[in-house]
Amino acid sequence: MALEISKRGFEMPASPIRKLVPFAEAAKKKGIKVYHLNIGQPDIETPKTCLDAVKHYDMKVLEYSHSAGNESYRKKLVSYYAKNNIDITPNEIIITTGGSEAILFGFMACLDAGDEVIIPEPFYANYNGFAIQADVVVKPISSSIESGFALPPIEDFEKAITSKTKAIVVCNPNNPTGYLYSEAEMETLKQIVLKHNLYLFADEAYREFCYEGAHTSAMHLKGAEDHVVLMDTISKRYSACGGRIGAFITKNKAVLDAAMKFAQARLSPPFYAQILGEAAVDLPDDYFDNTKAEYKLRRDTLVKRLNAMEGVFCPNPGGAFYAMAKLPIDDSDKFCQWLLESFEHEGQTIMLAPATGFYSTPGLGKNEVRLAYVLNVDSINKAMDCLEAALKVYPGKG
Repeated sequence: MALEISKRGFEMPASPIRKLVPFAEAAKKKGIKVYHLNIGQPDIETPKTCLDAVKHYDMKVLEYSHSAGNESYRKKLVSYYAKNNIDITPNEIIITTGGSEAILFGFMACLDAGDEVIIPEPFYANYNGFAIQADVVVKPISSSIESGFALPPIEDFEKAITSKTKAIVVCNPNNPTGYLYSEAEMETLKQIVLKHNLYLFADEAYREFCYEGAHTSAMHLKGAEDHVVLMDTISKRYSACGGRIGAFITKNKAVLDAAMKFAQARLSPPFYAQILGEAAVDLPDDYFDNTKAEYKLRRDTLVKRLNAMEGVFCPNPGGAFYAMAKLPIDDSDKFCQWLLESFEHEGQTIMLAPATGFYSTPGLGKNEVRLAYVLNVDSINKAMDCLEAALKVYPGKG
């Protein structure tokens, strides 16, 4: 009799962002150039001063850091958050192994097995994976591409709340949609969590990248301080995805103490990347100006090209560096694989993320894809040439 894997292992979803990698690798072996718009890996260079801080750090022994992260880094982060009108102390921060661990700590510290968490969909696909690891249940509330993926109405939240509901997750600006939640929408979430005594998990990985309108942090919601858990990361902010440094932040001491036990169990976050993150806080205040302008130019180029294609619709995202597009196709999973297996345009093709992986409700996202505008404008235009040519010959028209 064969050994069996766990139910958890069986249910753990494959990454919709990474599952097509073997097909991309096969295309490259055939000599085809692949434009990667499938993953949020910026091509912006990591700040040299941050890399130099790591290179020149003088140590004799690579030791564990404090389980909450280096105190010097946490003190520095207080000043970073203060610039964003977020008032915290070093003792309200736990440095984590990427934003991923911060999300998992939140689920593990605040929810029991079988508890429910409400998430507007489409949402960051790995929330599903973290929920399975923590044995909690995701309850999706659908937003639509026609509304630009605005926050669903309060009535939809009310209908989804049960005795097992313990939290709402919001990603602002949003991955995968790029939608920037307004102050009014964040206030709506505050009303819901206060009325129903829920946690509000706020993933703010893309805080710096807001193109129209200001960013409203969940930490700005007065009167909801005990309900808010902020999950953050340096990955996108400083183009330091491989550093794996994030932050778990809350003013709720009971939650912080519980999360700290999980932090102690994994000993400490990565040491060298904390040095990088600490140096990043000292970057000049105008550091993000050029980066934001570059991403905005890429966004404008991508959205204009997409909406000029027959049968394609792409709402203008207000933040992050992602866009969702509706295409005249039958099945986004099949289409994205077909692009890599069976299509090339002048020796080139494009890798996209099927939107089905960002929805929890079966059947949604079948004619949508996510595009990460993390390549330069010239590459984006060439990628759009590929997509336009592909849509004209794809056999599975929607």
